[in-house]
Amino acid sequence: MATPDFIRTLRTSIGHDLLWLPGVSVVVFDDEGRVLLNRRSDTGTWSLIGGIPEPGEQPAACAVREVEEETGVHCAVERVIVVQSLKPVTYDNGDVCQYMDISFRCRALGGEARVNDDESLEVGWFAVDALPELNDFAHLRIKQALSDDALTWFDPTSSE
Repeated sequence: MATPDFIRTLRTSIGHDLLWLPGVSVVVFDDEGRVLLNRRSDTGTWSLIGGIPEPGEQPAACAVREVEEETGVHCAVERVIVVQSLKPVTYDNGDVCQYMDISFRCRALGGEARVNDDESLEVGWFAVDALPELNDFAHLRIKQALSDDALTWFDPTSSE
């Protein structure tokens, strides 16, 4: 994931200390009901599309922008599916971040799925019953996106 300029600027002041950030993740379906995934260049694993909103950017606008920037696919947001505080992540350079993830279900409108930046090694559409290996984070979001229940999932427990 490319580090936004505003985070680089913050890091000059706070060093590697914990930085609390908003994040978005996106479950995009095409007309055939397939899910759009990318194989990340930093980890080599398949994942949902996601990113960090720029200061002042609305989360839904960020979701649409990230999908287009990373995959070349144009999409429209249908609904929020998950809101969840994630565990802190320590990156290879020592930076520590913790994200408040807002996940969206989106519908593809056009464009051709392709590697569109340096954040992905591969991009592709996958049938829900033929997904590559994914982590629990992605599985929860895909499950919620497929649900006919329009309620947003959230974890009601505290993070003690």
